[in-house]
Amino acid sequence: MRASALPVVLVAGLHAEARRDAVERLLRAVPGSVALHHDLTGAVRGTVTRTVRDASGVREAAEAALVNGCACCALREDLVPELRRLAGGRTCALAVVELWDSVEPRSMAEVVVEHAAGVLRLAGVVTAVDPALVLPYLSCGDDLADGGLAAAATDQRTVADTWARQLEYATVVAVVQGDEPLATGDLELLTQLHPTAERVSVADPAFPLLAAAGFDVAAAAERQHPASALLPQDAEEGGVGTLVWRHRRPFHPGRLYAALEDLTCAAARSRGRFWLADRPDTLLSWDAAGGALCVENAGPWLATLPDVAWSMAPAVRRAAAAIDWDPEFGDRVQHLVFTGPGLDRHGIRAMLASCLLSEAEYAAGRAAWRQLASAFDELLDPAL
Repeated sequence: MRASALPVVLVAGLHAEARRDAVERLLRAVPGSVALHHDLTGAVRGTVTRTVRDASGVREAAEAALVNGCACCALREDLVPELRRLAGGRTCALAVVELWDSVEPRSMAEVVVEHAAGVLRLAGVVTAVDPALVLPYLSCGDDLADGGLAAAATDQRTVADTWARQLEYATVVAVVQGDEPLATGDLELLTQLHPTAERVSVADPAFPLLAAAGFDVAAAAERQHPASALLPQDAEEGGVGTLVWRHRRPFHPGRLYAALEDLTCAAARSRGRFWLADRPDTLLSWDAAGGALCVENAGPWLATLPDVAWSMAPAVRRAAAAIDWDPEFGDRVQHLVFTGPGLDRHGIRAMLASCLLSEAEYAAGRAAWRQLASAFDELLDPAL
């Protein structure tokens, strides 16, 4: 990549004031930097407003047309040309992209990298956070549309799941401190939700350097894939806990389905991978926040594939499978992680254990397991 490639830092987050503070800090700290922002609130009128500003104020503003009735589509279509224009003119040393409230950084990061072509360099992905709002947002099951934050008419995301993905994708979490002292529990929840991130105050002189220290899109995708996700470890601090639950035996589909609501509400955030007795070849992902659960088919377990297919799997996926490998089940495993204040560890463990196959059901063997009533058809095969 040419040394002249324009460094780009994405700043995301539903905490709008914290996000703006982080952007302003970068503009003041890096001479010659500019911030590019697409305001999607006008999408209902068919337009998106783009502004370019520096530390002294707005340099230019314009409107872009909506694409396919989707504000995020318009953003993707307009963002890269604007960044390339800034890079071509070499009028700035750093481009800070302030993403609109509900825009998730992953899609924008991948767009920038895909179209970089030696002209742009993704230098960092930051999510700005007001610690006092972490739990309220993580617990909010309201639809984005209810708050005017939906990116399209078909956008069915909630505040909680959007916020969780914004937080967990970034490698730098920029903390903005208000007038009140930061509560230990708020900071601890932030740490346990994303323990591998660099957590830094926007007032820290190191923040601009960390924000632009580099970002690997492929590694970020692997870090979030259910088969190889870097999930939090067991922890208990400041009234906040993380419970890691692992087991080899498969879940009984009916009993697990009946317990989904209680398990989903047992923690502010839960995620991981699991398998069902009637679907032994399928790796299933578990992603819950704000009292809502998303269960998806994440592809086959590597144990179900021929040896030749292993060489086609990403190295991180192969390493994760090797760590989990069992002589009988291969890489099939129940690996669920629950994070939140006041966890009922005993209750969660007991509930999960009750959903596993019993000794008699397990002894009946795989042919019998496949005959169990498939309670998850509606979630996993909605077209059927």
